[in-house]
Amino acid sequence: QVQLAESGGGLVQAGGSLRLSCAASGRTFRNYVMGWFRQVPGKEREFVAAINWIGSRTYYADSVKGRFTISRDNAKNTLYLQMNSLKPEDTAAYYCAAGPGAGIVTTLYEYDYWGQGTQVTVSS
Repeated sequence: QVQLAESGGGLVQAGGSLRLSCAASGRTFRNYVMGWFRQVPGKEREFVAAINWIGSRTYYADSVKGRFTISRDNAKNTLYLQMNSLKPEDTAAYYCAAGPGAGIVTTLYEYDYWGQGTQVTVSS
């Protein structure tokens, strides 16, 4: 089994930065694709960013391109999301996810494991 735990969320003003972390434990020897999703009340969970297991390929939602950077440290079994130039529209619960790497990385169905989420709130 794989367990994921997010951390690093908080309250920041617009234009500020946060770095989210996702610590993985369990059967992490599998070559999982890792991703970040976010969700606000009343809306569907949406894709934010993804990275392959080597870290050579990254994917971003158009809304965060140029502002967010996804990375991973396999030696530490940790996934990161550096969030810069934060906007109020970025306010959401952010979830870390892991999947086998088949199919489209932007869809929820490609991920088998999820963290419990960490709240990011950006004030105006």
